[in-house]
Amino acid sequence: MNKKISALLLSALVMPGLGQLYLGRKMIGGIIIVLVNLILLLALFVLLRGLSPVIAAQIAGGAISITPAEVMKSLDGASGFGKAVLASFFLVWTFSVVDVLRSEVKP
Repeated sequence: MNKKISALLLSALVMPGLGQLYLGRKMIGGIIIVLVNLILLLALFVLLRGLSPVIAAQIAGGAISITPAEVMKSLDGASGFGKAVLASFFLVWTFSVVDVLRSEVKP
């Protein structure tokens, strides 16, 4: 398989930044991987912050199950910020894929 195709598949399907590392572009690959991890950590923080009232109420009430309606209601307040986090992830992912496509492959 062509080295550029392998790098493209790594960046597009496995993790953004791995294709750059595969092509030997360590600095940009490392930066992209750090950005992706920070964005995913921020997304987890937003999700847990939105769900914390539901989880706390369930723990205090002794109930075990949480309904999907309760989850959706508690996440309504964080939906705008969540969309921004998702958009930033897709921007970094798109940049990673386009960067691999535009890069020159050294033999």
